[in-house]
Amino acid sequence: MPSAIPTGAVASLPSARMIDPRGHRFGAGVSALLLLASFLLSQPLGVAIVLLSIGSSGLFGLRYSPYGAVWRRIVKIARLGPTEPEHEYPPRFAQVLGSIALVLSLIGFAIGLPVVGWVFAGAVAALQTLLATTGYCLGCRLYFLRWWVPGQVTRLWARRAASPRTPLSYG
Repeated sequence: MPSAIPTGAVASLPSARMIDPRGHRFGAGVSALLLLASFLLSQPLGVAIVLLSIGSSGLFGLRYSPYGAVWRRIVKIARLGPTEPEHEYPPRFAQVLGSIALVLSLIGFAIGLPVVGWVFAGAVAALQTLLATTGYCLGCRLYFLRWWVPGQVTRLWARRAASPRTPLSYG
């Protein structure tokens, strides 16, 4: 299974939780299907549902994603064996980017620009489909570009993880 993280990049990441990449792909597939169904039914509510899921995982960590909870149950029930884990931050960053696009989508719907809403939702659906079908995560790759945003997001996550009890901790 291809990794969302470029070869050799793990050494440059701060310590964090490791995740099952199959769960990330599963969540992407569910998101893509929900967004497609929302488009076909012309119901932006599905966009909001996907935003709640990927937004919660981007903000609190992938273990708090509703898709992650479902995936963990599937692994347990189907008795799937272990897989090579991957670092949480790149996929989590991708969730943040997807959340921003879905917020813009919902703003488009709210201000009466449904085409704008569907374009942003469609972009997220396309990238989620790419991840679900091939394992390639564009948002994860963008995390490794040398630009300001991923560094700031990582500092926020690392600071929160280092705090013994923060308001967002479920610890």
